[in-house]
Amino acid sequence: MKRFIYLALLLGFSSANAQENITYQKPSSEILDLVDVKVAPSVLIDESKDFMVLRYRDSYKTIAELSEVELRLGGLRINPKTNIGSRTNYYNDLKLINLKETNTSPKPVTGLPENPRLANFKWSPDQKMIAFTNTSQDGVEIWVLDLKKAVAAKLTEANVNANMGDVINWFEDSKSLLVKMISEDKKELIDTKNSIPTGPTISVNEGSKAQNRTYQDLLKNKNDEYNFEQLALSDLYKISLNGDKEKWLGAAMFESITFSPDGNYVMLTTIEKPFSYLVPYSRFPFKTTIYSSQGEMVQTVLEVPLIEELPKGFMAIRTGRRDLNWRDDKPATLIYTEALDDGDPENKVDFRDEVFELDAPFNGTPKSILKTINRFYTIDWGNDNIAIAMDYWWNTRNIKTYMFNPSDASQKPKIISDRNYQDKYNDPGNFVHKRNKFGNYVLALDGDNAFLIGDGYSEKGQYPFVDQLNLKTEKTERLYQSTYEDKIEDIQDFNSLNKKLLVRIESKTEYPNYYFRDIDKNKLKQLTNFENPFKSIQNVHKEVLNYKREDGLELSGTLYLPVGYDVNKKEKMPMILWAYPKEFKDKTSASQNTQNPNEFTYPYWASPIYWVTKGYVVLDDASFPIIGEGETEPNDSFCKQLVSNAKAAIDAVDSLGYIDRNKVAVGGHSYGAFMVANLLSHSDLFAAGIARSGAYNRTLTPFGFQSEERSYWDAPEVYYKMSPFMHADEMKTPLLLIHGEADNNSGTYPMQSERYFNALKGLGANVRLVIFPKESHSYRAKESILHMLWEQDQWLEKYVKNRKME
Repeated sequence: MKRFIYLALLLGFSSANAQENITYQKPSSEILDLVDVKVAPSVLIDESKDFMVLRYRDSYKTIAELSEVELRLGGLRINPKTNIGSRTNYYNDLKLINLKETNTSPKPVTGLPENPRLANFKWSPDQKMIAFTNTSQDGVEIWVLDLKKAVAAKLTEANVNANMGDVINWFEDSKSLLVKMISEDKKELIDTKNSIPTGPTISVNEGSKAQNRTYQDLLKNKNDEYNFEQLALSDLYKISLNGDKEKWLGAAMFESITFSPDGNYVMLTTIEKPFSYLVPYSRFPFKTTIYSSQGEMVQTVLEVPLIEELPKGFMAIRTGRRDLNWRDDKPATLIYTEALDDGDPENKVDFRDEVFELDAPFNGTPKSILKTINRFYTIDWGNDNIAIAMDYWWNTRNIKTYMFNPSDASQKPKIISDRNYQDKYNDPGNFVHKRNKFGNYVLALDGDNAFLIGDGYSEKGQYPFVDQLNLKTEKTERLYQSTYEDKIEDIQDFNSLNKKLLVRIESKTEYPNYYFRDIDKNKLKQLTNFENPFKSIQNVHKEVLNYKREDGLELSGTLYLPVGYDVNKKEKMPMILWAYPKEFKDKTSASQNTQNPNEFTYPYWASPIYWVTKGYVVLDDASFPIIGEGETEPNDSFCKQLVSNAKAAIDAVDSLGYIDRNKVAVGGHSYGAFMVANLLSHSDLFAAGIARSGAYNRTLTPFGFQSEERSYWDAPEVYYKMSPFMHADEMKTPLLLIHGEADNNSGTYPMQSERYFNALKGLGANVRLVIFPKESHSYRAKESILHMLWEQDQWLEKYVKNRKME
């Protein structure tokens, strides 16, 4: 009882605090020079490897862009003026490389709009064109890129509805598209900020259990419902490449659109009513209907009611048909799954799920083709007689791979892999796919042989590979394995016919670039030549440090020494430890090292690596496993394991003579921030902490969080012990709290940081709270990121580098 009185007192603390009125600041030049750089483009490559499209973008948005009007409805964030997601990432330039030419220098794409804001890229079925959206000041337009001509052209005016994605869908002939357009039935939106309420908002529950996580951006009232419906409404238009258009289907809240492999049918999923104030739109009622490619209704194949209630547990799912998809190797066959355990993981059954197929015209009797022991995950289709399926079970971290005959359910599926999916050393890899006659991706088969590409993690290091698997004998032959000791060769694709690989190669100092590798001739052909934009830190000492926890568990972290550090003198420097806890169900998987010292040193916005320029040792991505074997859950000993992980990391670097262990900071983002606050409450290992966008009071996430599926009422002591808020009186270490004012991540409400700050302030702790306007869970505006780096730099200088020992 005492602790709950104490909690009430903390919740009642006054929020009147002294404020600092400062504008956005910039960090010192050493850090600024690494932030304000032009990043290399992302790439798109066609199946035949004829063309590579380079998509360029700015590293960050501006605060002005984030300040554009935004509505948050049903889990969506929408710009109601332009009718596209308000947090959409845009590209601002395109270039093209002809991979068949000797000279692979990028060529500019002509005809692009002024001030491009490009998104939603979609290949045509013949892969000669790419359609994409451009967001102008007035709305969203459709544009098309002709790859052979390297010319882009505008196809529609700015009246496309991109609010719910799945905007562009090509017809099979590659000559026309099915596009969501703003509906003629759309009515003017309600100004919810200035409208006069017509009554209270009332929610009712009559005894059923609706144990949902703490979703954000939900509908709150009737005005929100109205606005959501108006923004979701679309008309579907068929638009030809010459600009002709015809209305294909009238107004509905279209969510997803997929053509059958042969192009003769279209599967449309529409959102229905009633809406909910408890769950996002993905759990609103929906209906799935099959239409012909001419827009004629064929069959309604699924109707799902509002899903506010599910059985308890991460593996709980709804009953009835789910995961409706087209079978990739058939002209028009639907595939779907049904639960055999009523969707309840507590029910003991031999098989959890059953997979069915249903042929056109979709009104016959479904055919059972597979039953899975765990929860169904996915199928890689091969041909009439071969398919590969996978299932998984979160509670045991088990994943099974089945080889089965989709034409004969009487043949017992063969389990060809049965393992812990966190076991990276024994990961067989992912099957290689190829594009079939329908333009869909299926297993790349050569007779009885399939092929797998693996990351190649091992005790000795990382050596990616390509394997050939004989599906009859189940024997594996290694066709290629990277032998680099000073680089990483990431295998992107494998052509089994000509034995060529598409690879991306990088090193500590070499920016990732793309190559063709001929396995037979063992030759490389370089395709891109992206330069290193971070040359000021390219010679920084970097290594993967292996060490042990006090219980003998193997741990690791990537160690960076300061710019210009003399390893012979071993001057003791301040250190930043950055980490993110991860839960495991066995020690073997938890101890595996998946870090590679040859990875390019890339100081992205959230990285601590910037501080090697300021005289800090950095231990990044330090292992913080939380293990619970058998019936024991990882979080039963969360805080104890956190402290043990942290001590092991500091001891390991200290033993090398690089650091002053009295000047060590710890930092983390999201669940990493939660880790930081707990470490500062339950240990005296650190001089200061940086916690960004975290959650600190687990009673505010009572129906589970992260990998904890028990509710507060199942394990109150666990929730209490794990909540830094409950131990605010034990906090003696300076803590910098940072949070985005518009955080939309489940559980990490800005209120979490605000109330934790108030508690710490009320108890006399040394704490600073920075709230960034307009920012979500990850920060996007350049102004915010520069100021965040400035805040962190000031905090580290004051409380770590220049720490005053008592």
